[in-house]
This record gives sequence, structure tokens and C-alpha cells, in this order.
Amino acid sequence: MIRAAVILSESVIQIETLTRRFGPKPALDSVSLTVPRGSVFGLVGANGAGKTTLIKHVLGLLRAETGRVRVFGRDPTVDTAEVLGRIGYLAEDNDLPGWMRVGELLRYMQAFYPKWDEAYARQLRKEFELDLNAQVKYLSKGQRSRAGLLVALAHRPELLVLDEPSSGLDPIVRRDILEAIIRTIAEEGRTVLFSSHLLHEVEREADNVAMIDRGRVVFSATLDDVKDTHRCLMLRFEVPRREPPLCDSALAWEGKGCEWTALCDGRPGEVRDAAVRWGACIVEERVPSLDEIFVARVKAQSLLSAEV
Repeated sequence: MIRAAVILSESVIQIETLTRRFGPKPALDSVSLTVPRGSVFGLVGANGAGKTTLIKHVLGLLRAETGRVRVFGRDPTVDTAEVLGRIGYLAEDNDLPGWMRVGELLRYMQAFYPKWDEAYARQLRKEFELDLNAQVKYLSKGQRSRAGLLVALAHRPELLVLDEPSSGLDPIVRRDILEAIIRTIAEEGRTVLFSSHLLHEVEREADNVAMIDRGRVVFSATLDDVKDTHRCLMLRFEVPRREPPLCDSALAWEGKGCEWTALCDGRPGEVRDAAVRWGACIVEERVPSLDEIFVARVKAQSLLSAEV
């Protein structure tokens, strides 16, 4: 996990009860999020959960049907040039003009950003091993991702927005380059917002996380809070059970017979106390992974919605 050197109270992004529909079902359903300045904020969720739609609202590409979006305190659909000039963005599809050569692409993009850092652009180009004379349409998917990342970074944006940044990047580039860039930006007090369906990646890089499922935020907190408030408890019962016992603090149960594991939210002590009443003993306690927490919360949310 990456921790920013200084986390300021000021928010770079504020989203309040944002709703957006495409057809009968909402792509975003009353979403509220705050992204603190200097943080690395991860959006996690399955493909189609609403992550990209949310990012498009942040970039001013979509207007809120209901709710409110502010970036640097401004409405990105009204003050688009002002907001986008302070953002670096890498999309999953990374649609760069294929007819350009890499050198032409850099010169073209430089014209849009007064704060373009030529020396930094050269440094990144060497690190990314990009040939200035190579035509963009002939670059591999990984090379195009590197070119897109270079363009997003070269003007040293206050906010870096990455939509599925690992798409097309091989594991070495993803681990050694992408993480180093995110770490550097956070240490400089700038902000990173990135979406990913790879929860282990978010767990390794983010210090704030929001879980999105079917357009709804099912959980949002600092990663430290997520880890501190969730536990996996393995219980061994004296008598085999067909079903786990009822317990409000257990988000999910797995197991059979005499051994059952509960993933608990915030109140593992409740399960410990109940274990005595159930005639069970706790044989293992551990911190669950972000993936386990996400799956448990999504299932719990689905059951709650079904009951309503």
C-alpha cells in the first residue's frame, strides 16, 4: 500500500448523490464519494459495475442527471478546459491517433498543456522504451498503453485518472513502472484516482478504496479502516451443522459440518462471544483480502436488496 507524504483535508473530487441511467437500469445509483487531495483512491468492482461511467462524470464527458460533481471545486461540464488542464487521463481503450508517430503525438499533445515538462517527457520515453519514429498504429497494446501513460503524465497533472491502467501492460511494467509513478505522484502531494477489477492491485497501491456494484457504492473507507474492521474467523462446532448460525455481524459464511468460517464486519467480538453460546471454539482468526471483503459485501447487499 502506498501512503501519501501529506494528506490534506481539502477534497479534489466531491460527488454527491450522482445518478445516471442508460435505459431502464441506473448505471450509477445515488453515488456519493470524496477523494482527498494527495491520496491514491481506488475504485473496485466487476466490469460493468459503473466505474468508467463515474470517471466520465469526473472528466466532464457526462452531465449528472441528478446529483452534483465537483473537481477542484468546479463543475467539470461547465469549466471543462480549466478542469481538464489539471488532469492526466489514461483510458482503458487508450484511443490514440494511429496515423501519428510517437514524436508527433508528443508534440501535438504538448500544445494543449502549458505546463508540459519536456525533460520529464524525455525521461519517461526512455523508461518506457518508446521509439520517436514508431507509428502509433503499429505499436503493441503494451506500447500504446505506455505512450498513453506518458501523455497523461508529462504535464505533471494535479490529478491523475487511470481507468483500468493495467490493461495491456505486462506484469513487469505494471509492477515496476506503474506503481513507481503512482508512488511518486502521491509523495508529491498530488492525487491519483484509478479503477480496476484487479482487487489485489488496488490493495497493493491504494490508501483509499470504494467498492462499486451495479452502480451503487457498497463500501468506501481508507484501506487501513477496511483492514481494521473486517476479520475472518474459523469456528469448530462440537456437532455438525447443515447451516451456519445467525449472526448480524457476519457478512458471509463458508463451510460445512463442524467447521465454518465467518467474514465479520466491525464486530468480530460479537462472533467470539456467540461462539461460546453455540458450543464452538475459534481455531483461526485472520485479516481477509480485499477480494474476500468485496465478494462478501456484494453478496450481503444483494440479499438485502432481495428482501426489500
